[in-house]
Amino acid sequence: MSVLVLVQVVGGIGNGSGLAVGGLLVKDITGSSGWSGMAVVMLTLGAAAFTIPLSSLAARSGRRPALTLGWLAGASGAAVTVVGAETRSLPVALVGLLLFGGSTAANLQSRFAAVDRAAPAQVGRSLSVVVWSTTVGAVIGPNLTGPGAAVAGVLGLPDLSGPMLFSATAFATSGLLTVVLLRPDPLIGRPAGSQPAPRGARAALPYVRGRTLTAIWVVASSHAVMVSVMALTPVHMEDHGASLEVIGLTISLHIAGMYALSPVMGWLADAWGQDRTILLGQAVLLLAAGVAGTSGDSQVQITVGLTLLGIGWSASVIAGAAALTTSVEAGARPLVQGFSDLAMNLAGASGGLLAGLVVALSGFGTLNAAAAVLTVPVVVLVLSGRRVAARTGDPAASDAAR
Repeated sequence: MSVLVLVQVVGGIGNGSGLAVGGLLVKDITGSSGWSGMAVVMLTLGAAAFTIPLSSLAARSGRRPALTLGWLAGASGAAVTVVGAETRSLPVALVGLLLFGGSTAANLQSRFAAVDRAAPAQVGRSLSVVVWSTTVGAVIGPNLTGPGAAVAGVLGLPDLSGPMLFSATAFATSGLLTVVLLRPDPLIGRPAGSQPAPRGARAALPYVRGRTLTAIWVVASSHAVMVSVMALTPVHMEDHGASLEVIGLTISLHIAGMYALSPVMGWLADAWGQDRTILLGQAVLLLAAGVAGTSGDSQVQITVGLTLLGIGWSASVIAGAAALTTSVEAGARPLVQGFSDLAMNLAGASGGLLAGLVVALSGFGTLNAAAAVLTVPVVVLVLSGRRVAARTGDPAASDAAR
């Protein structure tokens, strides 16, 4: 746990630093706001592409090699993105951002590494500790846009490539820390008979039903809401005259909302109920879309909206991940967790892709309205599951819903 926390702090610096400038970098290369959403699309597609291979590798060889590979892929991707910025090549930059997504896959799977041996009653809290540890690095990262520009200037590179250099360094360090210090491996040496056997995305499908399916939907939908709004916020703010420093501060507060309260969300999921925590998260996401979508040129209001967006994401995703973990038998968990991350990242990629088009055609307010609509199916699924649990008297589902 201590190593996972340390790695998440360092890796969070890299993720936050690159996340703050990815869309702006693509916009700078293409000269079009409509293309800016492609940054998050490639990041999330990259994370999706790495998810199943990393979860299969974890099932076969343990968490340590899988997480190390993800961090090192992210480091190489950040370096390639710098090359794309320097040569003003969109294809090179997009390939770099695709590889950058490997760090996101490693970040996500770290939270499941924290619960490989957790007691069922402490899944939410154990998971949330590692999620929370991302806060320090993730809040620092976006605020490195100014220093990054200074470093890039010294090296003769475009200003926006500087934060990507920080990302490459942070990810490489995370990979090194993981391979050297993550001992014992969370998956190696578990009780006999609990080692995961199924591998590959198709092998996970028989387990994707009932409460497990609802949990996957919750995580994927909530991530799509968050990514679609967050991806275009830097562009929206820049179009309204915000400086890089103000944009970085806004993204920092958004990421703080995602991670800083995660121990509270984990405790709520365990003590108050997973379903109630999910519904709380959806309500906050709905409020966030209303605040951000009506912000206009108010930098204060958009910052409040983005912070609420992070808090709603935190409640929904942590409680959803806890529900997923407790609904699947131990042997299949790594693969099903990987499948959930795959769905989550594909949903985020779709949200980022459509976000750029919606903003280009109809504006930032319409984007937020569309994001708000995505909360409706989640609420319906959760409430339907609670009614089924009450009718059938399923003790496990009723305990999770409380």
